[in-house]
Amino acid sequence: MGEFELIARYFTRPTARAVLGVGDDCALLQPAPGTQLAISSDMLVEGRHFFSDVDPGALGHKALAVNLSDLAACGATPLAFTLALALPRADDAWLTPFSRGLFALADAHGCELVGGDTTQGPLNICITVFGEVPVIHGKSQALLRSGAKVADEVYVSGTLGDARLALETMRGTITLPAEMLAQARQRLEQPTPRVALGQALRGVATAAIDVSDGLLGDLRHILQASAVGATIDTSIAIHLIAACDRPDWSTGIISLEKQLDCVLAGGDDYELLFTAPVSARAAVQAASRLAHTPVTRIGRIDLEPGLRLIDSQGNALPRSFPSFDHFA
Repeated sequence: MGEFELIARYFTRPTARAVLGVGDDCALLQPAPGTQLAISSDMLVEGRHFFSDVDPGALGHKALAVNLSDLAACGATPLAFTLALALPRADDAWLTPFSRGLFALADAHGCELVGGDTTQGPLNICITVFGEVPVIHGKSQALLRSGAKVADEVYVSGTLGDARLALETMRGTITLPAEMLAQARQRLEQPTPRVALGQALRGVATAAIDVSDGLLGDLRHILQASAVGATIDTSIAIHLIAACDRPDWSTGIISLEKQLDCVLAGGDDYELLFTAPVSARAAVQAASRLAHTPVTRIGRIDLEPGLRLIDSQGNALPRSFPSFDHFA
């Protein structure tokens, strides 16, 4: 199978929203009047971002999900994406489920594949996604990292830490019961981009980011961009591990320290971390209901720079939780 046959067989589909899609040197997109384009790129590399034995359908899902999560953090509506794919070989048994997983998520969000590139080489997946953000009275409605204000409250969507639990188990550093591992692995390999919540938070949240490298590490990006500090209640955050929220859970399986690591510094959760004023509590809950996505208030924004972690008694935690860094 040649390169162009591969593209035609697995990745060419009619476009519905794009002016011109796969088949020419460039795709053509026509944003709706009164909108801005939101653009993001993410790369997944075998051995770095995923194991070689991962289900290709799940990998197709995740490759697009991590990009849609960036659009969600901006409050954007998905429009289209491009795919640059390096493959060791043209393997139908891999490409069929990969493209099926990719397009299932794309179709769920009305996001069209409009172009890209294929080459032979170590497995590497790079997606660039395009979305739309409304502009009202000349003002962009995009959610940014730079808008957090003193006395705002800090929220996170969904659950945290399950992806890290799965990763630690697959690395052999901890052991989970099979049912718990299956639940955690689902979060690692097929995360849910919170696109609807991001859109619902436009005009409500003051700042937002998606949790890809760890809760605290990503929060620090908001704090730096907004020139503020924050206090996080770890006694609330620790209850966000979904795989541990069950009657037969025993804290003896995994230490409290490991649970804190997973929740605060785990990464790969792709939940939304955002800030909003106290006066917006009702609006935040309305957005949560509209998007069918739970949110939890875990802290506050402070005038004093830096990030402070407290326990249920308000005492400071004496340790730090470094986030993921590819070159650290």
